[in-house]
Amino acid sequence: MAPPQEKYPRQRRQLRGALPRRSLLAGVAALGTAATTGLTSACSRISLEDAGNGGDLLERLKAQGTVKLGLAGEQPYGYIGRDGRMTGTSPTVAKIIFGRLGVPDVQPFATEFGSLITGLNSQQFDVVAAGMYINPDRCQQVLFADPEYQMLDAFIVRRGNPMNLHSYRDVAKAGARLATGVGYAEIAYAKEGGVRHVGTLPDPLAGLLAVEQGRIDVFAGTAVTVRNVVKQSRTTKAEATAEVTPLVDGKPVIDVGAFAFRPSESNLRDAFNTELHKMRASGELLRVMRPFGFGEKQMTTITAKEKCQP
Repeated sequence: MAPPQEKYPRQRRQLRGALPRRSLLAGVAALGTAATTGLTSACSRISLEDAGNGGDLLERLKAQGTVKLGLAGEQPYGYIGRDGRMTGTSPTVAKIIFGRLGVPDVQPFATEFGSLITGLNSQQFDVVAAGMYINPDRCQQVLFADPEYQMLDAFIVRRGNPMNLHSYRDVAKAGARLATGVGYAEIAYAKEGGVRHVGTLPDPLAGLLAVEQGRIDVFAGTAVTVRNVVKQSRTTKAEATAEVTPLVDGKPVIDVGAFAFRPSESNLRDAFNTELHKMRASGELLRVMRPFGFGEKQMTTITAKEKCQP
């Protein structure tokens, strides 16, 4: 059974030159899928024995020399590249930070985005490395590091944007057929904008193909993801719009993405945060993320604590 929809759900190896469409498809397919189970049942299996002292996962990871990362196959955050290897901003940052924490080996665990929290809390892997957005609902289920980026949305539309779609309200007014990814925040943002029917597709590449084939009018995703998919596909039938600012309760929202840990593992989260802050302060974080399409405007100093507030 698919996990229940969150109120504000959600929702990434830079490739030299444009990536052939077949390679993009192969990269996504290489991830495979995992059976999904309910978030509630997964949470009931969390071990809280070490919740009081912050957990000992970091020491165990050091001893074994390996950390397992949960990925969801979304560019540019965490995915399998055309060479069959794990890549993206999150795995790249994770490899640097965990190496400095004494854990040299980083291994991928591929699953669907909607299964990431379930998989983390049922101990299928050690940390979510998928650029997951922080929101109050998710903060009840996982422990977030401080975010490494902030992000607005963008649309994939037919070449020339014939329906003139620049916001979720535009989509609603035009009666356009919109789709986004399974478990993405864009589902709630579209409904907030008045879009009555929101379809879901496995990933942004599937969204691009659906737009090209006329099966939908617009695919909504994060701006960097949308731009990268359109650019690398070399499509002549679709394009990416400018950034779209979503609204919640009528107010603009800028989302932030971060690594997620089990609620009992605050010691690991805190050690991770220490190294992340050093990377941010030195400019290393931006240098690492820039090849994947990120720039100064995607950098942020907001904290997880701030974004977890209802």
